[in-house]
Amino acid sequence: MTSKLNGFGTTIFAEMSALAAETGAINLGQGFPDTDGPRAVLDAAIDAINSGGNQYPPLPGMAVLREAIAEHQQRFYGIELDPASEIVVTAGASEAIASALLGMLDAGDEVVVFEPMYDSYRANIAMASAIAVPVLLAPDVDGNYVFDPDELRRSIGAKTKLIMLNTPHNPSGKVFTRVELQLIADLAIDHDLVVVTDEVYEHLAFDGREHIPMCTLPDMFERTLTISSGGKTFHTTGWKIGWMTGPANLVAAARTAKQFLTFVNGGPFQPATAVGLRLPDSYFEGLRAGLQATRDRLCDVLTDIGFTVFQPEASYFATVDIRPIDASGDGYEFCRQLPAKAGVVAIPNEVFYARPDNGRHMVRFAYCKQMHVINTAADALAKGFAS
Repeated sequence: MTSKLNGFGTTIFAEMSALAAETGAINLGQGFPDTDGPRAVLDAAIDAINSGGNQYPPLPGMAVLREAIAEHQQRFYGIELDPASEIVVTAGASEAIASALLGMLDAGDEVVVFEPMYDSYRANIAMASAIAVPVLLAPDVDGNYVFDPDELRRSIGAKTKLIMLNTPHNPSGKVFTRVELQLIADLAIDHDLVVVTDEVYEHLAFDGREHIPMCTLPDMFERTLTISSGGKTFHTTGWKIGWMTGPANLVAAARTAKQFLTFVNGGPFQPATAVGLRLPDSYFEGLRAGLQATRDRLCDVLTDIGFTVFQPEASYFATVDIRPIDASGDGYEFCRQLPAKAGVVAIPNEVFYARPDNGRHMVRFAYCKQMHVINTAADALAKGFAS
């Protein structure tokens, strides 16, 4: 195996999902919903299959989807995009991230990343022979994830090429504020950096919080590549339909790498995702409300058990500090023992850190499940940890 991937073995998601299957435990590890997407979206895919839409789509993606993405960005954020040159459809957000990093980075370039982070970021940076420079997101005294502006400033040096930003954030559930985004934007402008933003949870911000795309800040459109997907929003994670948008030069750089990865994918799922992006506001509001309810149910029982719970502001996941329950603070071992103790699978957060000790005592639970599943998991957890 290439030395670039030393330390990147089987993903934690595969390991813990296998543990769930082996033990029959409820899988609150990997973040996939347990319901299908909207009927209109599913039917559109069936119609596309039945009407012959099963061959290679165009490299940039089908026009119907690129046009729907442009409409979506205008509708929700006031962003104007040219579907012909400023949008490319990808094999999920994961391929878009890989394409952006492989298409923009040279050996030895540095990328500023906030940790904890989705695990593909560091692997993709390594595959580009670049270097990840982490900046810590950590809960403050109120349980809100924050970063140290001075650490962020110190992370930028002569070799810095790019800032990788994920908001709403996985695994913490943080929604970056306008003030935080402006600080990042100011540094990107001052140091002439590109910002790649992963915004797949854009429609899953709770309690009235606002998701603000980085590219909408002053002077940031021309240096921001925005990535999102339909999987989380339309409960179609297996379709792997994502996209990247931004100025034509950044999109072209990422597209050049993308064409040598999958080239194209998901023909019949592209027009179906276009249908989803054009659903009425009531769909997106209902999606948020349903997830907020399962978040509250799971977080309540985790709090009652005695964990320190960091209430997520968005996304699919709730993070807890296990030390009030397990003095060892060993999240990995805690997750290995959890199925036998409480019939539930979770994910140890240390895998999301470039410096694992920062997250050793943290564990992530997914609440993107039907309420009856969350209720069953909550009862199992309460019983397993009863004194």
